[in-house]
Amino acid sequence: LRILESKNVSGQLFISMTHQKVLQALRQADYLSPKYHVVIANPPYMGKRSMNGRLQVLAKDCYQRTKTDLFAMFIERNVDLAKDSAYVAMITMQSWMFLSTFESLRSNILSNSSIVSMVHLGARAFDSIGGEVVSTTAFICKNIADREYKGTYLRLVDGEDEQEKSNQLKELKSRPYLASSHDFDTIPGRPIAYWISEKVRNAFAQGTPFGDVGFPKVGMQTSNNDKYLRLWPEVSFHEFKDEEMPPKWIKYLKGGAFRRWYGNLDYLLRYNKDPQFIKQQPNATVLPETKLKEAKCTWTDLTSGPFNARYAPDDTFHDISGHCFYPPRSKQMVLLAYSNTRLFDYLLSLINASFHFQVGDVAKIPVLEVDPSASNNASTLVSLSKRDWDSYETSWDFTGLPLLNPDYRQSTLKATYQKLRAHWQEMTLEMQCLEQENNRIFIDAYGLQDELKPEVPLNEITLTCNPHYRYGNDKSDDELEALLLADTLRELVSYAVGCMFGRYALDKPGLVLANQGETIEDFLQRVPEPSFPADGDNVIPMLDGDWFTDDIAERFHKFLRVAFGDEHYEDNLRFVEQGLNIKGKRNYGIRDYFLGEFYTDHVKRYKKRPIYWLFSSPKGSFNALIYMHRYRPDTVSVVLNDYLREFRTKLTSHKNHLEAVSISASSSQSEKTKALKEIEKITKMIAEMEEYEREVLYPLATEQVEIDLDDGVKVNYPKLGAALKKIVGLDAKED
Repeated sequence: LRILESKNVSGQLFISMTHQKVLQALRQADYLSPKYHVVIANPPYMGKRSMNGRLQVLAKDCYQRTKTDLFAMFIERNVDLAKDSAYVAMITMQSWMFLSTFESLRSNILSNSSIVSMVHLGARAFDSIGGEVVSTTAFICKNIADREYKGTYLRLVDGEDEQEKSNQLKELKSRPYLASSHDFDTIPGRPIAYWISEKVRNAFAQGTPFGDVGFPKVGMQTSNNDKYLRLWPEVSFHEFKDEEMPPKWIKYLKGGAFRRWYGNLDYLLRYNKDPQFIKQQPNATVLPETKLKEAKCTWTDLTSGPFNARYAPDDTFHDISGHCFYPPRSKQMVLLAYSNTRLFDYLLSLINASFHFQVGDVAKIPVLEVDPSASNNASTLVSLSKRDWDSYETSWDFTGLPLLNPDYRQSTLKATYQKLRAHWQEMTLEMQCLEQENNRIFIDAYGLQDELKPEVPLNEITLTCNPHYRYGNDKSDDELEALLLADTLRELVSYAVGCMFGRYALDKPGLVLANQGETIEDFLQRVPEPSFPADGDNVIPMLDGDWFTDDIAERFHKFLRVAFGDEHYEDNLRFVEQGLNIKGKRNYGIRDYFLGEFYTDHVKRYKKRPIYWLFSSPKGSFNALIYMHRYRPDTVSVVLNDYLREFRTKLTSHKNHLEAVSISASSSQSEKTKALKEIEKITKMIAEMEEYEREVLYPLATEQVEIDLDDGVKVNYPKLGAALKKIVGLDAKED
C-alpha cells in the first residue's frame, strides 16, 4: 500500500479516480485485516429485504447466523476483529437478545465470549431518532469464554425519553443485575434475560413445555384472502349454520383485536365442500377436516398488548394470524386460564420481545400443576365473554338486543338502560375478580409472589360492554358513560332497521331473513302475526322529511312505540335523541341521525362490508336503503319508479304550492321570501335527481343486475356503481 502511494511517475504523482478508489479499498482492507485489542462500533441497521443483490449474496455466503439484518452481521464481524481476551463495545438493536432469528448468534456469543456489562435502553432512548422506532442496547463483551463470569446489567427500558433514561442510569448504576452466560441456558432459545430470578429459571427447568401439553399449531394459508374469506353477514346464513350439509363455508379464526376468553369470530372460509377448492391456489395450505372436531383455543399473533387467548368453537379453522393450541379437552380450560395470566405473558416476553406471538415461542413456556379452581374460573370467564360477544348483532349467535331483554325491562327506556348498565358493571367486576384470582393461583404455583402482582386494570377486562376497554383509559368517567350510552342507542337503531327489513323481528329471536333472495312472504311464514311488520318491497326511503309512509324516521317512531309502549313514548324518544347527540347539536332529532351518521356507523359496524346498501344521489337529496339479502334484479326499478320518481313528483307539487305562496296577495313578505328560498332549493334537488335518474339509475334498472352473496360485498356492491353511496376502503386488499 505504501509503495503504491509513493510511486512517482516522471516526478509527478498521477493517479486517476479509479486508482483513488483502489487505494481507498486497500486502506480499508489494511484496517480490517489485523486483530484489535478494542473494537467499538455503532453498526448500521438494514433488514434483508432492503439489501441489494451483492450484499444479500455476501450475507448468505459469509454470515449464516446473522444474514437477516446488517447490524447483526456487524456484531459477528466485530467480534472476529478482536484478539483473544480483547474487548468489543457496541450499541445495537435489542432484537438479537431475544428473537429466535438470532438464537445462533446469541449461542455463539454466550459460548465463546463473556458479556462484561450492558445498558439495556429499550425504546425512546434517543430523542433525535423518534419514539418507539428503535429499541437499543449498549454492551461490552470480552473475547474469551468464561461461562461463570457475572456480567453487570442495567435495565432502562421503562424510561419515556432520553433524559429520563439518563436519570435512571445514574440511579441504577449502583444496583445492577448480575448474570453469567450459564444463567441463560435454562430458558429455551437462550435469550439475554438477565433480570429474571432463580425461581423463574427453575420454572423453565422443571416445567413441562407448553408444546407438549397444549400442542400449538400454525394455521392454514389461503394465499388469496379476497377470494376465499368473507365476513359472515355477507353470505347466506344457512350455508354455514346448517350442520346437516357438507361445509360450503367454515368458520374461520383470524386473530383480531385484543380480546380474551371468547370472541373475534367474524370470518368464514369459502370451502365449497372440498379442500381442493383452496389447494388449487398456489402456495395455499389447508387444515384437515379432523381439526373441526378437536378442542382448541386461539390467540392473536400480532398485537401491541398482552398475550390474549380465546376459546375456539370446535367447528373452526384458523389461519396464520390466529394460531391455535389443541389440548386434550380435559386440559382445555386450565391451559386457557394459564395463557391469559400475567405470568404467561411475562414468561413469553422473556422468550420473545417482539409484537409477534409465534407458535414456537408459545410452545416453550413451562407448565406446572396448579389449583383446579383455575379451570372452573376459566369456564365462567368464557361464559361471560360469550354472553357479551353474542349481545351484538355482528355475532352469528346473536338472538336479541339486551335493551329488549325482559330481565332489564323497566317503565321507561332510560330506566331500562340504567338497569342494563348496572348489570354490565357487575359482569365487568366479576370478570376482573376471576382474572385476578387466576393470576394469584398461577403466581403462587410458580412461587413468584415477590415478582408479579395479580391485579388486572379495568381496561384489560375485554368485554365490549366495559367502556374502559372499549374506549381506553384516557377519558373521564362521564365521557366514557356518554360514549357507551351513544353506542348502545346506535345498536338499538341498527336493530330497529334490521326489524324494518325483516332481518330480525320483535316476536322471534335471532335472524329471520338472512339468506339470498328471501321475501316478505318468507318473513310472514316465520312470523305470521308480527307486532312490527317488515317492509314489503325492501326499499326504505331516508329523506329530509316524511314524504313516504315507510320513511325510515317514521318507521323508527313506530318501532319505539311497539318495543317500549305508548305510555312513555315521548320520554323514550327524547332519551334516544339526546343520547345519540353526543356532540350537543341544537334541535337534534332521530332524522338528523339517520341523514348524518347512520350509514357511516353501519359501514363501520360491518367493517366496510355493509349489509344495508344506500342508494344516494350525488349531493344526497335522495336516499333509500335496501337489504342486500333481499335484493332482486328488479330492486333498482322499484327504487326508481316507486321512490325516486314519486319523490320528484311530490317535490314538484310542493314547489307549485310554494310558487303560489310567493305570488299570493295574502302572503306576508317573510312568507314570500321563505317560499322563494325553498323553491330555489327544490329546483336544485329536482335537477340533481333528474341527472341521477338519467345518468345512473335508469340505465342500471334496465340492466337487471344480479348478485351472488357468495362473492361478498366487495364484488357485489360495485355492480350497482354510482347508484350507491361510495364506501372508502371497500376495494382494499383483504389481509
